[in-house]
Amino acid sequence: MHKIAKAPPKAQNKRVIIAKVVVVALYLVGAIGLSLPEYRDYFLMLTPAQLLITLLLVLGFHRGWSDAFPIFAAAAFWMGFGAELIGIHTGYIFGDYVYGPTLGPMLWQVPIVIGINWFLLVYLTGAVFYKLTDNDFFAALLGAGAMTVVDYIMEPVAVELDFWYWNSDNIPSGNYLTWFVVAFLIHLIYRKGNFEKGNPLAAMILTAMILFFTVLNFTLGV
Repeated sequence: MHKIAKAPPKAQNKRVIIAKVVVVALYLVGAIGLSLPEYRDYFLMLTPAQLLITLLLVLGFHRGWSDAFPIFAAAAFWMGFGAELIGIHTGYIFGDYVYGPTLGPMLWQVPIVIGINWFLLVYLTGAVFYKLTDNDFFAALLGAGAMTVVDYIMEPVAVELDFWYWNSDNIPSGNYLTWFVVAFLIHLIYRKGNFEKGNPLAAMILTAMILFFTVLNFTLGV
């Protein structure tokens, strides 16, 4: 049996550096483009592509390709997508809201990339916190808490850019509680999954996402 040759450490480090530069460019250019009214519509059309490129970067540097990983990925996608689906059609779970056209093609009135977004956020927050504790319950609390902070920063921007909008004047506080609960459940699956959880891009991408929405909160005046 032939062994698969691994890239030398220097080559691996070079790939990681290049990927991190791509991440910075992707989110920096996106933040600038969405902040400028004359270019905003063009960059809004690229929003689904930004998420898909982020997904490719995450998967390209994922190391734990065991049988458990696609099971977790599918669970994260469908649990997140399913919660949004129930929310859209019933007004329960997150509240009474509707998706706009910005996030691209929809399935049952929910953008397909929303499932990808749930997977990415669980994966990234999970990868950042996975070494902090061996306690799966506590780790899931940390991950879900981090995701709730991201959602809090993201919500005003998402409404302003027509990702989605609420059928009330204010974002309901219950949205954050139920977001935390759904995120916590998916994080438990992540923790129980028997696959390597380190990813050299995770912290960089999560930081870029947080800064992206933080900057847009200021530049859009929301």
